[in-house]
Amino acid sequence: MPERGLVIAIDGPAASGKGTLARRLAAHFGLPHLDTGLLYRATACALLDDGRPLDDIRAAVEAARGLALCDFDEARLRSRELGEASSVVAAIPQVRAALIEMQRSFASRSEGAVLDGRDIGTVICPDAVVKIFVTASAEKRAQRRALELASRGERVDYAHILEDIRRRDERDSGRSSAPLKIADDATRLDTTDLDIEEAFAAACAIVQEKAALAG
Repeated sequence: MPERGLVIAIDGPAASGKGTLARRLAAHFGLPHLDTGLLYRATACALLDDGRPLDDIRAAVEAARGLALCDFDEARLRSRELGEASSVVAAIPQVRAALIEMQRSFASRSEGAVLDGRDIGTVICPDAVVKIFVTASAEKRAQRRALELASRGERVDYAHILEDIRRRDERDSGRSSAPLKIADDATRLDTTDLDIEEAFAAACAIVQEKAALAG
């Protein structure tokens, strides 16, 4: 078991498998989990519901500040539409600034926490004992996203999904505020050729190694 207060920061591009790994690690080690991407999806959802453009900075900041972690409709937020919309909203520096304290507050829980997103190890929890950067090829990630959407009964177009993945990668990595990048002290975990059990085993090994080194 990890020591009290252990924070596990998991970053990576869209559909890399970071969310699945984060949830399983949280359950395995008995830690609370926050998928920070849902914050940006919920912000985008609020804008769309109000008929506001995604690049309306004032409205986006108001929506972000009004979020409550207990109010999320995850089934809706995980749609492909909101995945693309969230990437637009997440590129707004003022929105990211509005959500920083909510994320850091979650990470500061006495029992520790697992957070996954795009800037956890670099911005939100730079002092986290465990930092894992989960990645996979764009083609593999598109395949996984297609299977995920199909399992929810959504219409699937692999070519369109791959295009979305590449566009989001470019936007997430190129934005001026908290761009997607691997922290200097993070461990890279490429899941392209790993199934979920293999990826989970590798992630557990990383957590145990880093926690042991931290004493």
